[in-house]
Amino acid sequence: MSIPVISGRAASTGDTGNDYSTYPWFAVRVRSNHERIAALHLRQRGYHPFTPSCKIERAWSDRKKEIDQLLFPGYVFSRLNPHDRLPVLTTPGVIGLVGFGKTPQSIPEQEISRIRRMIESGLPVIPWPFLELGKPVLIEYGPLAGVEGILAEERGKYRLVVSINLLKRSVSAQVDRNWVRPVS
Repeated sequence: MSIPVISGRAASTGDTGNDYSTYPWFAVRVRSNHERIAALHLRQRGYHPFTPSCKIERAWSDRKKEIDQLLFPGYVFSRLNPHDRLPVLTTPGVIGLVGFGKTPQSIPEQEISRIRRMIESGLPVIPWPFLELGKPVLIEYGPLAGVEGILAEERGKYRLVVSINLLKRSVSAQVDRNWVRPVS
């Protein structure tokens, strides 16, 4: 049984002189359990990978331990030039870029910035099932002020769900119902 304990963190970025900040975000598909290795190699190649994670408490029969769990297992996010993909595709652990056919599909900037805001808020963030139906909301108060997402309820508590549509994956953070207003 996994119980969320502390909010997640984003992997730090290195600076090797290349400026990828003008390029769009892409989801890089990686081999199972190779997210951190691929992110390390991408960082060494001058990219700025983003691998959001959270702390969870795992319970075994004899002990409990706090571990770092990735919010999007199997994926590393990175800005890159879609016309110069070879350095990314030859990175150890990388399978390919998420897209349609052989064309990689970029992730909207606001989806990545929403995930970053949730992680940096200090609120507990956990993976959440992707929701296609639901009401979009805007957080007006608190550490997530200005973030849009979908409002969900779990065990009497309200949660803001933010999604990466291309991957059909979501994360959620607990919010106070008074912070939320519907988006028309």
